[in-house]
Amino acid sequence: MTFHASSGRPAHPLAEHITVLDTLDPDEPLLDDLHPLRAIVEGARVVAVGEGAHFVHEFALARARLLRYLLERCGFTVVAFEMGSGDAAAVNPWLAGDGDEDGLSRVAGPHTVNLFGELLRWLRRYNRGRSHPVQIVGIDLPNSLTLRPDLDPVAGYLRMVDEGVADMVAGLLRTAGAITGGSAAASAPRWASLDPAGQESLTAGLARLSLRMRALEPLYVARSDQHSYDVARRHLEAACHTDYMLRAMNCLLSGSGLPDDTSIRDRYMASCVTWHLERLGPDARVIVVAHNNHIQKTLVTYEGYPTALPMGLHLARNLGRHYRAVGLTHTAGHVPDMVWPAEDSPVGFTIESVRLDPPPPRSLEKALVDAGLAAGVTLTDLRSPDPEVRALESIRSQSAIMDTPVAQTFDAVLCTPTATTDPTTSFTS
Repeated sequence: MTFHASSGRPAHPLAEHITVLDTLDPDEPLLDDLHPLRAIVEGARVVAVGEGAHFVHEFALARARLLRYLLERCGFTVVAFEMGSGDAAAVNPWLAGDGDEDGLSRVAGPHTVNLFGELLRWLRRYNRGRSHPVQIVGIDLPNSLTLRPDLDPVAGYLRMVDEGVADMVAGLLRTAGAITGGSAAASAPRWASLDPAGQESLTAGLARLSLRMRALEPLYVARSDQHSYDVARRHLEAACHTDYMLRAMNCLLSGSGLPDDTSIRDRYMASCVTWHLERLGPDARVIVVAHNNHIQKTLVTYEGYPTALPMGLHLARNLGRHYRAVGLTHTAGHVPDMVWPAEDSPVGFTIESVRLDPPPPRSLEKALVDAGLAAGVTLTDLRSPDPEVRALESIRSQSAIMDTPVAQTFDAVLCTPTATTDPTTSFTS
């Protein structure tokens, strides 16, 4: 329902833009309370559904419900996840019913399982009995930020079309195996353990392979087919970007990084969405599932310092009104967050509940508190020229505050009153 002040109480300035939702339960039969979302996404080819922090139980539920509405009521056909293409391909048979309910960890790494496990388990249940199960595509670098998931299929393809590069590929695979970790927090330090000559050799080898693959496209296609070539090229581009991000992440963790360096990843993610749109045809409509910081349309900025150009900025530039971003946030006093380094964790970090300060003035969360709506699940439509909407200038991000013109950053924001750790999260396996 749309919020209205009780009798005798002045309506809050944002009241007409806020809808109080009935539930977070994605399996609740009725979806009518989400009807305002239809107008927000109307005409869009890509709708991104974010989250203000990873590993939050309420965000997994909210995303599942939003996915259900977009699939059932708005004609969306493809779901793209913040994971590598190989990760997504390995998960799809399980989503369609292969194996047992507890088998996700056998087809996905620990970081993928913990980032998306609750949502993927819901999607498997949602697919049960459907003649056309919902499948997912990956639009990110591997969640482990390792090279093997992309180099292995490239090596297999090149064995078919270009035996002359076998020694080069074998060397790249050996190096890639030495730096494989469970997440970026684990893989980046392993990359740093390579001697400088090894680091440069890896980068140069990938660049040579990429240039050769581009130059010999007609020959490769004649020896295979265009689709196989395109997929292999995409994997090699992912490997080149992963190599860059290993360097960038290591520099970031050591405090020596270049400004905006992690933007390389987001530009790659945006290009993946475009790649899929081009191949799916003009009628395809894609739901993107990624962190708020990836889907937002404006620079990622903390304390006045820009840190990245996000995927959503590129998609908004390229797609215009055909791109919509729905952020997720919360009004709770605690939030799960990542703490690293953690040597005993396979992903290099642990999850701890972090206490938060009250939301600051002119933040979206403070506006909901002032409206008396912090105890409910709400959907705020930010498309209005209303000065009260345009005055919102920050939103929570992980355990920090992100400075941003909220109405330019997202088209809508769903807010939950709590932010608890996903009960299925575990980094012990």
